[in-house]
Amino acid sequence: MEEQSPASTFYTVSSKPSKIGKYTILEEVGRGSMGTVYAANDPFSSRKVAIKVAHPQYINKSEDGERFKKLFFNEAHAASVLSHPNIVKLYDADVDNELCYLVIEYVQGAKTLEEFCKSDSLLPLREVVGIIYNAAKALDYAHRQGIIHRDIKPSNILFTLGREIKLSDFSIAMVNRQDTKTTQFDGFIGSPLYMSPEQINEWQLSSNTDLFSLGVVMYELLTGHNPFRADNLLAINQRITREEPAPIADYRSDLPEGLEYTLKRMLKKSPEKRYANGLDLAADLALIYEDLEKVETRDNLKEKFEILKNTGFLKGFTDVDIWELVRAGKWQTYPGGTTIIKEGDLDDSFYILLSGVVSISKNNQHIGNLQEGDCFGEMGYLSQTERTATVTSKTEVALIKVNAANLDRAEEGTQLRFLKAFVGTVINRLEQTTSILTQLKQI
Repeated sequence: MEEQSPASTFYTVSSKPSKIGKYTILEEVGRGSMGTVYAANDPFSSRKVAIKVAHPQYINKSEDGERFKKLFFNEAHAASVLSHPNIVKLYDADVDNELCYLVIEYVQGAKTLEEFCKSDSLLPLREVVGIIYNAAKALDYAHRQGIIHRDIKPSNILFTLGREIKLSDFSIAMVNRQDTKTTQFDGFIGSPLYMSPEQINEWQLSSNTDLFSLGVVMYELLTGHNPFRADNLLAINQRITREEPAPIADYRSDLPEGLEYTLKRMLKKSPEKRYANGLDLAADLALIYEDLEKVETRDNLKEKFEILKNTGFLKGFTDVDIWELVRAGKWQTYPGGTTIIKEGDLDDSFYILLSGVVSISKNNQHIGNLQEGDCFGEMGYLSQTERTATVTSKTEVALIKVNAANLDRAEEGTQLRFLKAFVGTVINRLEQTTSILTQLKQI
């Protein structure tokens, strides 16, 4: 049997190739209409990389092959001058037996933002603002290096396991650098639904065409809808060039005014009316992010206040007392079977059980259970001595932990009410113990 060339073997058998260039292929991680991406090992650096391989049927076409090859390596020219934490790194580019390939950063477990542009899988508001903030800074960096991406869309933005983003696919980027000579691709090129008016009409482009495209991505991340979707290219062009997108308030009512203003400015038809650069956009987003954090923090504190106010141990405490505890306490959750306090340990904290059940034991003998609304650990807090019992969660529990230092900073009246509640708890437990001992003596 005649041995096939590596190129033909690569695409005529179902199994992955064993090597491309010096790289050992591990597995296929993605496949598109124009190319395939493999995970591979770099034997020299011993690092895992991704290899993006152009499908030979496009390269070998006599009419379009050269243009496609130039497009493929345009990404290499563009990415080679970029080094930013939010941009996928390019390590190498080469041709191996007529296979054109790029070696890029391997991002373990990354998804694209496409998954989060559906109305039933939207990300939290603050996370969306953080994503666009990082993308704006990455684009600003690229623009300052003379690179205009021209194809910003959800599928070209990776979302990592660490919930960071990385811009990818600079294959149709415009490179304007004195030290780089590469063929520029003009005309209608890109993804129509994410094009700026100047891009879809093939007018002169500036760097903030990318900011318009990023605005479309942001709109989708916030609503699950593309603002310019239509049945055909002519209708898409009409919407992008002449029509305003549906107000984002039509889809959700929880957005601050500042965010709506920012999005509208990103989607201005005239480039001059948009943000001048990515850093200006990022600055506005940073302020919005801080405001959202304050709102979420206030909401979170209010929720904790309501939980504590309905806790039996705190009956009779004033609202001021409870707010002191909300801010001073450490909120914790434990799965069932977790030791929370261990007999013999030295600890000056006390705990208020918000939900679930815990078991109390001494010398490996079960004493009893506590449940929602109960307090434990008060004797260690009061006497500052070793724990005399072990507390273990029987179910998943939520509790608030307060140590002596936290309570010492509270108002004197608050401290007195806690001491009174502790004394009441100790007396109640002594009465329960006395009752049990009395019953045992009668047996």
